[in-house]
Amino acid sequence: MSHKFLVHYIGDSVGVAIDDIAAGEEVLGVFLEDDSTILIHSNHQIPLGHKIALHDISENSRVIEYRVPIGVAMEAIKEGSYVHTHNLKTARW
Repeated sequence: MSHKFLVHYIGDSVGVAIDDIAAGEEVLGVFLEDDSTILIHSNHQIPLGHKIALHDISENSRVIEYRVPIGVAMEAIKEGSYVHTHNLKTARW
């Protein structure tokens, strides 16, 4: 099985799709930090370049990518879910 998403650092909340991910697909991700892998069941279709949740994220919790908060979860987000503007408020504004 080849990987379909990348995670920048261990401890990040999300990975980035490097290929389209289908809903219901078991997808392999690779941590760039140490080349370790993670297997996640995708709950939604996730387009190339978009984010997948690596673990459950509570409502109002910070979402971490690149070891920094990129935003706040506007609702509870389940592992394997699509993370985007519908459930993530950016930290920029």
